[in-house]
Amino acid sequence: MPLALSNKLQKLQVLSYTDDIRTALAGKFEAMFNPTSLTTRHENTFSKLQGINTTGRAATFGKTLPREFAFDLVLEGNGVTGGRAKSVPEQVALFKRLCLNMDGDLHQPKFLKIQWGSGELSDFDCRLQTVDIEYSLFDKSGAPLHAVLKTKFLEDLSAALRVRMEHKQSPDLTHSRIVQAGDTLPLLSKKIYGSTQYYLRLAQFNQLDDFRNLQPGQEIFFPPLSDNKAP
Repeated sequence: MPLALSNKLQKLQVLSYTDDIRTALAGKFEAMFNPTSLTTRHENTFSKLQGINTTGRAATFGKTLPREFAFDLVLEGNGVTGGRAKSVPEQVALFKRLCLNMDGDLHQPKFLKIQWGSGELSDFDCRLQTVDIEYSLFDKSGAPLHAVLKTKFLEDLSAALRVRMEHKQSPDLTHSRIVQAGDTLPLLSKKIYGSTQYYLRLAQFNQLDDFRNLQPGQEIFFPPLSDNKAP
């Protein structure tokens, strides 16, 4: 659950789990200082196919990529925050163990959730994509006293949550479309299911004698897909 709002300063937290639905908590990394800036990346991809001897192409939608968030985490180990803080190497080791290193039981890094404030990171399921660690200020023994973790986290949604967020109707519900001038069954199949390959099954489902000649005003029903197969 997202952190409750209060007047108290909320520190950014990275919660680490050993299961993808994020119920088995393995540990928590709390930022010493909250990030001062945050970068988020949103990206749609489109087909790059273009016909021979053409001067352009349609931007055919391919997919929406998961969101990415990038921010810096500053670590201090010279007592500037007061009390007995963990050393910089100890803090870096904790971050790596919870967020980066492979879990021997999972055979992959742990599953993460970021909680911070009431914005996009209030309850963000993710995985650590990259971290660059920049050390500076060293004591007489060479141990670092200051480090900046330049992190990038990739959104990681469960299949059930992703489907709910996409609000797709066609794979889940039977619904209908009214035929407009110029509509064809392969074209409607492409619009609803993302592929023309289902048009013959649609003709069977709608008991069409001639699927090549749809009439404007005609109602076509589109049943849900089952296991990504034709209706």
